Amino acid sequence: MADSRPSIAAKRQTFRQLHQAGCFVIPNPWDIGSARLLQGLGYQALATTSSGFAWSQGHPDNGLRREAVLAHLREIVAATDLPVNADFESGFATDPAGVAESVRLAVATGVAGLSIEDSTGDPLRPLYTIDQARERMRAARGAIDAAGGDVLLVGRAECFLVGQPDLDETIARLQAYAQAGADCLYAPGIRTREQIAAVVRAVEPTPVNLLVGGASELTMQEIAALGVRRVSVGGALARAAWGGFMRAAKLLAAEGRFDGFADAAAGHELNAFFTDDLKKRDAA
Repeated sequence: MADSRPSIAAKRQTFRQLHQAGCFVIPNPWDIGSARLLQGLGYQALATTSSGFAWSQGHPDNGLRREAVLAHLREIVAATDLPVNADFESGFATDPAGVAESVRLAVATGVAGLSIEDSTGDPLRPLYTIDQARERMRAARGAIDAAGGDVLLVGRAECFLVGQPDLDETIARLQAYAQAGADCLYAPGIRTREQIAAVVRAVEPTPVNLLVGGASELTMQEIAALGVRRVSVGGALARAAWGGFMRAAKLLAAEGRFDGFADAAAGHELNAFFTDDLKKRDAA
């Protein structure tokens, strides 16, 4: 029987089409099970989460080596029929040539998109200069183009996440990344309607990704009306899972009580989903 699953090329084409109009949610799984469940819920695309995966491996965010992240990307891509956007952190290199090599390896995993951050990991110098960041983005663009050009490149301005919530600086960086070849732009940490609308206006027609990593007064309808093209949740789903786990475990350890299991998913519901899911994969 011929494999009916979509090809890597087809997933990448679908992913680009999603960015052409409307607004969609791109949730962030951290393992095979969460990826399969999200696909089963009807989402159109997925994105990895550096934090969610790192925590599942007993590491802090940004604490894993490139090889581990690449293996994770291959695993998630193989697990789902949906396009996958890679949270590729800062490209696992400082210089443009190193970023290009990392991006080349990421493209080979089959991802449909990947993001490159402008943060350094150094608290004394948390951001690359805008010129350095632009060259790193240009190098990522070159590596994607050399591989065929169909992977979507996301440029991330990390100003708000590293304690420099300067909207003008953020916009200047996003504009520079668009000029360097980014297909989609992302400023995690912006939250207000005014901030979001300002970013969308400043970089149009380049699509904008909005991070909603916690409870928000904004609805998807309102976010779409602001001109945002896609919404990701980062490590929020992983944190929600960890939150339930930690509450139940702490209550049991501290008080010997089992109340923390009250909101747990039913085992029969999970078994039913994954049994049906396996049958569908076998049939494909």
